[in-house]
Amino acid sequence: MRFILIHGGFHGAWCWSRVVPELAALGHEAVAIDLPGHGDRRDEDSTLEGRRAAILEVLRPGDILVGHSGGGYDVTLAADAAPEKVGHIIYLAAGLPLEGRPLIEASGGRPAEESDAGGKTQLMTEETGMLRFIRLNDRGRMECCDFEAVRDFFYHDCDEASARWAYARLSAAPVEFLLEPIHLGNFWKADLPRSYIVCRHDRAAPPSLTAGFIERLGVAPFEIDASHSPFLSGPRATAELFVEATRSRPVGPLRP
Repeated sequence: MRFILIHGGFHGAWCWSRVVPELAALGHEAVAIDLPGHGDRRDEDSTLEGRRAAILEVLRPGDILVGHSGGGYDVTLAADAAPEKVGHIIYLAAGLPLEGRPLIEASGGRPAEESDAGGKTQLMTEETGMLRFIRLNDRGRMECCDFEAVRDFFYHDCDEASARWAYARLSAAPVEFLLEPIHLGNFWKADLPRSYIVCRHDRAAPPSLTAGFIERLGVAPFEIDASHSPFLSGPRATAELFVEATRSRPVGPLRP
C-alpha cells in the first residue's frame, strides 16, 4: 500500500520522518508533503485550492490518505476532488469539514473580528487552552511562542530532545484558508472507506468535537496510547495502526 501523509497546523512533512521508515519496514510506501504555508513552503500563500492541488499532485489510484489534526480537512478536500483515486482515508486526531461552512467553524473556532481572544483568530474551542501560547505575527498568522506550553499541548509524552526538535521546526499557521466556505458534494456521495484514530492522551483535540467527527464519519474509532503527536512518541505503533485501519469499514452513514 501507498500512504500519503498530511500534517496538521504548525507542522510540515518533517513530522512524519519517523513514521515513513516504519511503514517501509512493514512493506509499505509512504509520501509526506508540505502544504502551502507550512514547512519548506511556509512563505507561500495558503488557499483551499493550493492545499488541495498539493495533495492531488502526488495522489495515485488506490492511495491511502492520512490526515493528522487540521490535515483531516485537507485530505477530505482532496478526496472530494478525486474520490476515484482514494483507497481509504485515515483521520488521525483530525477534523472533518461541515458542508457549506468555513473550516474554522468545523473546529469550533471564530475569525478574529468575532473572537474575544485578544484579536487572535480562535482556531479551536476554548476547552483546549491553545491560545495561551499563540501570538499573531505581521502576516496575520499564528505563531507558537512558548516551548514548555507547546510541549505540554502537543508533545507531553515525547522526550525533551524530540519535543525541542519539533518545536524548532514549527511554522506560523496560516488562517486565511480557514475562512473560505467549502462544498464537498463528491465526497459525501462517494462514501469512501474511512477510519478515525483517537489519541487517548490528546490535549489538543477537543473531546466534544472529536466525538462529533467520529459520529459524522459513521465509524468505530481506533485508539492509540499517545498524545496529539504519536508520529513522534510512537512511530512504530502509529504505522502498525495505519495498516490495521485500512482493513476497517464504516459502521454507519456519512453525515455532511
